[in-house]
Amino acid sequence: MQLTEHRFEAHPDKGEVSAILLKPEGATHLLVLGHGAGAGMTHANMESIAQAMAEQKVATFRYQFPYMERGGGRDALPVSLATVRNAVVEAAKLEPELPLLAGGHSFGGRMTSLAAAEEALPGVRGLIFFSFPLHAPGKASDHRGAHLPDISVPMLFLSGDRDTFTDHAFFLPLIKKLGDKAKLHLLETGNHGYKILKRTRTNPDDIFVEIGKEVRAWLDTTFQ
Repeated sequence: MQLTEHRFEAHPDKGEVSAILLKPEGATHLLVLGHGAGAGMTHANMESIAQAMAEQKVATFRYQFPYMERGGGRDALPVSLATVRNAVVEAAKLEPELPLLAGGHSFGGRMTSLAAAEEALPGVRGLIFFSFPLHAPGKASDHRGAHLPDISVPMLFLSGDRDTFTDHAFFLPLIKKLGDKAKLHLLETGNHGYKILKRTRTNPDDIFVEIGKEVRAWLDTTFQ
């Protein structure tokens, strides 16, 4: 396993941000991975996702959005979308032989989807969304997913079945509307942060192990 730290320019007005490349031996893909709104790339969930990917031979390139790097309020949308795009370009430079994927947890996934809907991310073959935030808790709607049909590459959604950011009355019809381009896997008893109900969960796997297995199965069937 190789872990290296990097920096790249996120946006001309915001300067450089930090990134971490975790590459397992025999890696088959490289996932460019954005963090959630309130926690950076070294948050426990991001670490767990990266480790779960590594166990399935998927390298990860985790990166900071500028507001998380410097502290303070969230960046304007164009800054976040430029950061996603520049992270993809940097990852491709570091590992040009690995097929590229992109996505993120919550906010990071949504920014990736918006960037991909605006213009295809260079070299990215598929998108993986960890707890896609379709709406704010208690404000169920599907307006945050209106751009998803504009994405041209395959998409995998990994959401807990207790996630308050994805009311199933709106989320499931949206996934169905996306057709063969999208696959949804619901994680038993998981919430938005992937915490589980240990007393009622019947799946014996740790939730991050389950996530890793689902990503590997999706890769093996989608990109044969």
